[in-house]
Amino acid sequence: MVKIPRAAAVVVQAGKVLVIKRYLRKADSSDCVMCEYASVSGPRCGGHAYAVLPGGHVEAGESASVAALRELWEETTLTANVDELLWTGTHNGRPAYYFRVRDVEGTPRLSGAEAEEHCPTNSFELRWAEASELVEFGFYPAELVGRLRELLEVSDQVG
Repeated sequence: MVKIPRAAAVVVQAGKVLVIKRYLRKADSSDCVMCEYASVSGPRCGGHAYAVLPGGHVEAGESASVAALRELWEETTLTANVDELLWTGTHNGRPAYYFRVRDVEGTPRLSGAEAEEHCPTNSFELRWAEASELVEFGFYPAELVGRLRELLEVSDQVG
């Protein structure tokens, strides 16, 4: 089975990165993607508090960079342009592409499916995170924490 790639937008402003802070709890661990990747055997999902970059599935016929911008707009109402591909990796076992964006316009506001699905067991919150908060927020995937810290340090020095 081919895994659908994920594309994400890295929005940096004033030494902070825009993240979606999440809480997800399913009735059964077999229905929870986070239980699967945390190797939780269940039967109940205990809930997961974590944060991710705005992003999602790359749709058929769409480039990863276009998907990152579309997902950014759908989830946050922000518009932007791609600056560069920062990293590639995996997210829940599927290919992932992380793009730094520039010329960001708008005020971040939760929208789209995230706003519609927001509830006590599936919550979404847009947050500007400092480097020191990434671990506290349970940033996922964790292997990006060091890279994001470096990026924020450099942007702090430039800005």
